[in-house]
Amino acid sequence: MSYEPPRPVRGLLLTPEDREAPARVDRLRRLGLADRPDPVLDAFAAHLAQLTGAPYAMVNFIGEDHQFFAGLSTPATAPVVRDDGSRAEIGRVLPRDHGFCPHVVVRHKALVLEDVRDYPRFAGNPIVDEYGIRSYLGAPLIDRSGMALGTVCAADTAPRAWGRPGLETIKALAADLVVRLERSAEDGLPL
Repeated sequence: MSYEPPRPVRGLLLTPEDREAPARVDRLRRLGLADRPDPVLDAFAAHLAQLTGAPYAMVNFIGEDHQFFAGLSTPATAPVVRDDGSRAEIGRVLPRDHGFCPHVVVRHKALVLEDVRDYPRFAGNPIVDEYGIRSYLGAPLIDRSGMALGTVCAADTAPRAWGRPGLETIKALAADLVVRLERSAEDGLPL
């Protein structure tokens, strides 16, 4: 599997091509993980937010044209205030070109961005401008077949020194969660 970096087009950065998307969508359906919130995954995201101290944490499944946060933890009041005074809140669905999770899924590798503005290929992402996200920590949910189903991730509106402990934590949590997801699907039981 080769990684194709995003290509700039008229100043915009595109997400990498995702050839696995159709198969992933089918696999997510078979696992019972279609586009629906799950209270257990919300609790998982809340636990991740607590562990990392990040205001945002997600369990994110990547579709062909969008991403869906089946597990989501956000602050009670979104910390991002836009120029017009409105507050920015992250909902459960975002376009595929928003954020960093699609990169993690295509690469099959964890991604640590301590300050996204330090990385030209990520600094122009809509999530940076629209929601003020400045740091990101994410790991892929890789199932037994080697397919990346999605990610677990944490994000902050301030730069963060996630370091090796953050990387090891997110990778371990992702590995644990994918085992739980597959076991639940095999046993026909809820998470």
